Amino acid sequence: MTNNLYAKAYTEVLEIIKYFPQEEYDKIPKEKIDFYKENMDKDYKFKINPEIDLAKQNISKEAGAIIVILFRDYFATEEQKKKIEEILKMNERKSEIEKSKKYKSEDLFKNKSTEKSSSYTEKNLPIEVKKDNFLKRIFEYIKQLLKKNN
Repeated sequence: MTNNLYAKAYTEVLEIIKYFPQEEYDKIPKEKIDFYKENMDKDYKFKINPEIDLAKQNISKEAGAIIVILFRDYFATEEQKKKIEEILKMNERKSEIEKSKKYKSEDLFKNKSTEKSSSYTEKNLPIEVKKDNFLKRIFEYIKQLLKKNN
């Protein structure tokens, strides 16, 4: 099932990046694009509307994560990379804390709901990219994704 999720995610990512300007598309290594093409779900039909923000479209969590990684690795400035890494580390720490609370041995058999606290603030988001309108929308989608994970 996991492989199927990623196969669909690769299909979604290929659909999204085909709307990138050619100079931006060329920043992604050919080997990576070829990997996505070889491992995509060829039966899965996915279309996006480039006029609508990605956050408002039905994009899988896996595809969103891949887009975040592509942005970080090939498009982000050094400052944006640092901010993204901080957010990812913060999300990881929060996830580990929630897991440890949820699976605490003495609380395992108690019927207690765990409250999620959101200490995430708008100031922790990466700065806005002012390149292309579509890239701007992708960046906004990435910010939404990172915000959802909190």
